[in-house]
Parts: sequence; structure tokens; C-alpha cells
Amino acid sequence: MLITFKSKAAADVVMYESHAKPILDLLHKDAARGVISATEAGNAVALLEKQIVASKNHEAVEALERDIHAHHNDAHDDHNHERIEPVTFSARAYPLLDMLREAQKGNHDVLWGV
Repeated sequence: MLITFKSKAAADVVMYESHAKPILDLLHKDAARGVISATEAGNAVALLEKQIVASKNHEAVEALERDIHAHHNDAHDDHNHERIEPVTFSARAYPLLDMLREAQKGNHDVLWGV
């Protein structure tokens, strides 16, 4: 299922519900329908930025572990595997984060499920 975030401040942001849910859970919002008011946008931006920094630190450690397991056997030989490139939390969250920043500047709400 898709969630479309709408605001007068920016173009619509469309995300799979499974990708939007962790962001909305962080903001204590329901995935089915909701609003982030202009007054809430500043707090939402701060929370998302903090989570992005934390996730980047965590993702770097996970990427290193994946790389070691995927590329080396017990004898530590390189198997020339291509690096796995997962889509990160920050990459998924950035479009909504950008919308929230613009909404805050323009004093607009962000809506979904309407």
C-alpha cells in the first residue's frame, strides 16, 4: 500500500507504507491517516535528523559486517563479490524531511490518508 504525503509547501511525497511506517512511528503518528501541523514540523524535523544520524552510524557498522561475511571465507580469501547496496533509512526519509522543512518555513501542514 502507498502513502501520499501532501502539503502546499512541496510536491507530493509517495512512499510504500512499510517504508513510511518507521518514520511515522518515530513521530508518533498513525500510518492510515494523519497530519503534522506547521507547529509540529520543527519537532518532527529535529526527530528525523537525530534518527538519520543514529541510523547512519548503525548502517556503517552493519555494512562493514556484511562486507566481511560476503567477501571472505574462513581463509579470508576475497571472492570478488559485489558490495550489497541497501536503501538506507536516511535515503527513504529525506524526501519527507525536505517536505517538513519547507512546510515549517511556509507555515503549512503535511497531510496523508485524506
